[in-house]
Amino acid sequence: MIKKAKVAIIGTGNIGSDLLVKIRRNPHLECSRFIGRNLNSKGMQFAKGLGVTLSDKSIQEIIDNPSCCDIVIDATSANVHKVNAPILKSLGKFTIDLTPSQIGKMCVPAINGDECIEEDNINLITCGGQATVPIAYAISKVCPHVEYHEMVSVIASKSAGPGTRENIDEFTQTTKKALLKFSNAMEAKAIITLNPAEPPISMHNTLYSIVEIPDMEQIRLSVNDMVRKIQSYVQGYELTVDPIYEHGRIITMVSVKGLGDYLPSYSGNLDIITCAAVNMAERYAKKRFQ
Repeated sequence: MIKKAKVAIIGTGNIGSDLLVKIRRNPHLECSRFIGRNLNSKGMQFAKGLGVTLSDKSIQEIIDNPSCCDIVIDATSANVHKVNAPILKSLGKFTIDLTPSQIGKMCVPAINGDECIEEDNINLITCGGQATVPIAYAISKVCPHVEYHEMVSVIASKSAGPGTRENIDEFTQTTKKALLKFSNAMEAKAIITLNPAEPPISMHNTLYSIVEIPDMEQIRLSVNDMVRKIQSYVQGYELTVDPIYEHGRIITMVSVKGLGDYLPSYSGNLDIITCAAVNMAERYAKKRFQ
């Protein structure tokens, strides 16, 4: 019988609730605590209906009951995680941060997932980062001298909850930092657009890259290999435009459609980061318990 790792989710909004569904489906994980501040919130009531143990004590719940979990997934905000992180570190918890706090080691499962399970706190950057940084990394493997990367992420306005809107500035800065880190680019920029179209659109991402003398055949092979790695844990991830070269730049486009677990399928921006979180939690569980 597989011993499951106990996971506490802090943050009971859309992301936390979607995580809950995915964790309950995973054979290596179980949600031992669903933690927020308001037992009457929509997410709390949803979790209550599933019979999950709830708490409205926020981080205090884990301080009071440190044995309640092996893994903590923080789906609050960058400012809240700055408070939670040192506490969780002192309690020895493997912490997966879904906020753009820039505290833990930057993690993209398809790039450095295995090495990240050795850390005590990992940061999943942003939804746009999970979608485009791996593509930038794949290009840099072929063209190590990257002058510039620019990513533009377009998401449905309806899929941007209070947490996403509160962290827009952190989103752009954290994504830019990740583009620079994983591709060794000299310069980078990140842009996010909230599209109010009806019906809501799925997440679309465009990466513009300027490199010296690009070998487009090798770049396409590298990018497609990376896409397959991401699709192993994000089913709705799709390469919509193969890398093309025009006007002195490489253009690559990817889209993300959600699984429709807790959220509508157009919320691929949330789905990609919750899928990444569950993938990292599963890797940790397999390492520790199997």
